[in-house]
Amino acid sequence: MLKVHNKRFRFRIININNDNRERLKKNMINYRPLLDKEIATLTVYGCSAEDWKQVQVVEDFSASYFYNVHFSGSVYLGTYTKVFELPGGVKKHSGIFNCHLHNCVIGNDVFIDKVNNYIANFEIGDEAYIDNVNLILTEGESTFGNGAKVPVMIEAGGREVPIFDQLSAPLAYMLTLYRYNKAIESLESKIASYADSQKSDKGSIGKNVRITNCDSLKNVRVGDFAVIEGVLFLENGTINCNEQAPVYIGRGVQCTNFIINSGTTISESALISNCFVGQGCIISKQFSAIDSLFFANCQGLHGEAVSIFAGPYTVTHHKSTLMLTALYSFMNAGSGTNFSNHMYKLGPVHQGITERGVKTSSDSYVMWPAKIGAFTVVLGRHKGNPDISNLPFSYLMENDGESSLLLGINLHSAGTNRDVQKWPKRDSRTDDKKLDSINFDFLSPYTLSKALKGIEILNGLLLTMDASASFVWYQNCKIKRSSIKKGIELYEMAIDQFIGEKVVERLKYEQNDLKENLLKLLLDDSDVGVGEWVDMAGLIAPQKAVEGLLNKISNENIPIEAIQNNLSEIHAAYSDFSWNWAKDILEKQLGKSVVEMEIQDFVSVIEKWKKSVLTFNDLILRDAKKEFNAVSRIGFGMDGGDADKQIDFDAVRGTFDDNAFVKEINTQINKTTEIAEKLIAQLENLKN
Repeated sequence: MLKVHNKRFRFRIININNDNRERLKKNMINYRPLLDKEIATLTVYGCSAEDWKQVQVVEDFSASYFYNVHFSGSVYLGTYTKVFELPGGVKKHSGIFNCHLHNCVIGNDVFIDKVNNYIANFEIGDEAYIDNVNLILTEGESTFGNGAKVPVMIEAGGREVPIFDQLSAPLAYMLTLYRYNKAIESLESKIASYADSQKSDKGSIGKNVRITNCDSLKNVRVGDFAVIEGVLFLENGTINCNEQAPVYIGRGVQCTNFIINSGTTISESALISNCFVGQGCIISKQFSAIDSLFFANCQGLHGEAVSIFAGPYTVTHHKSTLMLTALYSFMNAGSGTNFSNHMYKLGPVHQGITERGVKTSSDSYVMWPAKIGAFTVVLGRHKGNPDISNLPFSYLMENDGESSLLLGINLHSAGTNRDVQKWPKRDSRTDDKKLDSINFDFLSPYTLSKALKGIEILNGLLLTMDASASFVWYQNCKIKRSSIKKGIELYEMAIDQFIGEKVVERLKYEQNDLKENLLKLLLDDSDVGVGEWVDMAGLIAPQKAVEGLLNKISNENIPIEAIQNNLSEIHAAYSDFSWNWAKDILEKQLGKSVVEMEIQDFVSVIEKWKKSVLTFNDLILRDAKKEFNAVSRIGFGMDGGDADKQIDFDAVRGTFDDNAFVKEINTQINKTTEIAEKLIAQLENLKN
């Protein structure tokens, strides 16, 4: 029998990831050589080793729960006392069975069984469960997806984003779209340094991970509490998760060159290649994603995505939908939607931009390059490469093969307003650390700056139109004179509503110190937020603030974490920044500063706010009521009369008055009226 020394020693594992290194330092794990009797027991149970001296164990190690295991290289084992209870009431004792372990560190209470090939160069955390897999391997050194470059928006390249564990949507936005700024080189260098710091010749599987019925995992890191079952292969990537926000990777999935973040589900034969997938996402049902970025709460089912920047809440659920080479956020793609970049001469270089809140109807088509304004609905096919970013909240429609615009109509669309209400309610991120800063506001300095430019454009079109003309062409889109006039009216109402909201917010009507709040408002002379705004894939920010951060990145050696914190601080300051924008617009409207405003001016602002809110909500209710008209009742009361049709409809769909969305709008109407009347009365009292 092979003799070994019963000498204890403290072992520090090298070339392991930072999390496990810190764990081992903290726990100060003591390993010792196997005892002769333990080697004898293992041998009886069909175990073997190239060199038993290279198998090290913890003090309380027991050889009772090992069967048909071959050890090679350096292997470190814990203690195995836990019993796993599986679905159906089946129980399995922790231990290691029927596998080959090579250069591995195995934690406590781990279950490993039926590894057809081997596990090599891996660290496996406490209470992990691995059953029926082919191969788990780390080959050479790997950064586990960190530093992989993703060519978003342009298939031919030019906007490559180096992905890494902590990538956020606004940071990716800068990396993608600010290629003209010298700060990008500094950012890329910092990310490259981070990727290099993650380089290791050992992969890792975190604690409480479940891996079953899988083919191969190669050069991967798997975070705590992940569930991986039935995958074909995971190669060169990182799965970041924890107990609060586990990740699920399901049957038939294939992933290469990836970062997958907490709370995400990848399942049902999805294909992921060279992608970053953010928190709370769902990629499933044979969805194919190549060279793409997906941020918080995105969903991709059935369809295909190539070289897309999918900002938060980008959703596509249909087999025939192709998302291609564009920027999206808060976007919903209808069945058969196709974005095309095929009309090129020098390769696939055309890109598209859909600003937040765009929706497409079934069988929609847009040929890139194009730029679609915020909260626009696209219906039909459009080949004219329009740039309608300064005409938001519109319908882009196809009529007789021509593109036409119906302006501002989405400001009072029940569907759009319902979307806006549901987005924050559907935030599925459960991780304490949220990577993406998301602003859910429908009306904001960003969208309303576009509306202000739109008013200027539309007034210009009216001035240049022939007096007898009923329509005009703009950006290869036909716009009727009546729509121009209505669009101006709707945009102005939206601006009045936003300014009023900001004044009401500042006056804090619910408190009894209106005079003091009014004085503070008048004396506030900050100009941060005045001017242009940007939407950085969910983070709405003053352009000046973003430029300031970019200058800081260029001129100071600040770490990635500090950059992310700066972006979060910009997000947190939105209320103050947006007030400064609103105040500036109000002063321009009145032709005087806020300091010069009289009580009646504030009363007028609040009256306009009330009027705009009530008008929009009335139009929204009218739009919603269409879902309860005679056309909507077609197919109800199948074999009955007209009365049965109504009864059946009410039983299935409910009544208009009882609808949750309708009730919420009515509550908003009542609240707005109450606030306006109270504030106006308080202001009137200040005149005395």
